[in-house]
Amino acid sequence: MDMLTDDQIADAALTDWRKLGQGLHARFLLEDFGAGARFVTAVAQAGDARGHYPRVTLGNGCVDLRLVTPDAVYRTGDGDELVVEWVTQQDVDLARQISEIAAEHELDADPAAVSVMELGLDTKDSQAIAPVWAALLTGHAESQGYGTPGDEIRDATGRVPNLWFGDDEESHQRFHLEVYVAPDEADRRIAAAVAAGGTVVDDSQSPALTVIADQDGNRGVLCVAQPRVATSK
Repeated sequence: MDMLTDDQIADAALTDWRKLGQGLHARFLLEDFGAGARFVTAVAQAGDARGHYPRVTLGNGCVDLRLVTPDAVYRTGDGDELVVEWVTQQDVDLARQISEIAAEHELDADPAAVSVMELGLDTKDSQAIAPVWAALLTGHAESQGYGTPGDEIRDATGRVPNLWFGDDEESHQRFHLEVYVAPDEADRRIAAAVAAGGTVVDDSQSPALTVIADQDGNRGVLCVAQPRVATSK
């Protein structure tokens, strides 16, 4: 199934969901654990009917869901087809159904609360070092390049954050964090980091990427998907 562009995802107008990293994410608030269990059971039944499932984390006061297609098709300008981990129409359709189930269970969404953290490592030769990190992080060589045309390390079961490789040879910090948040949360998150003593050191690609440093100079990147403005369906 073909991957969707960020613009196509925005046009889907999924009020409860946000596109972060490669997938769709949602959080629904719970009064108690039992309510969450009943909701997850209904979501599982919907997934069974479609043969497609979200990743679910049920906690105290909320349930987090992630939807992504592990074998989405990306078509290059040259006509080549690559298999990538990305959002497809089946994710959008199931997301809509899950929102309907949440409404039936009288659960409120908290889209500003969704967040994803990934790791970045600067290197001149990702192909050489990627097998080491695949083995260390997941124990499986197949996690190198899983769902991506590059050397990125991704654990199919979601146990550890994704690790991608950059080529910033001037950086004094080889490892850094990438934090993905919803567009409507970005300004508040940056302001909170600055209020806590952080400094915005590079906003040349803002709002898509904003580099923030702590008082010791350690840097992290706040990432926001920036499709064009969604149109109503």
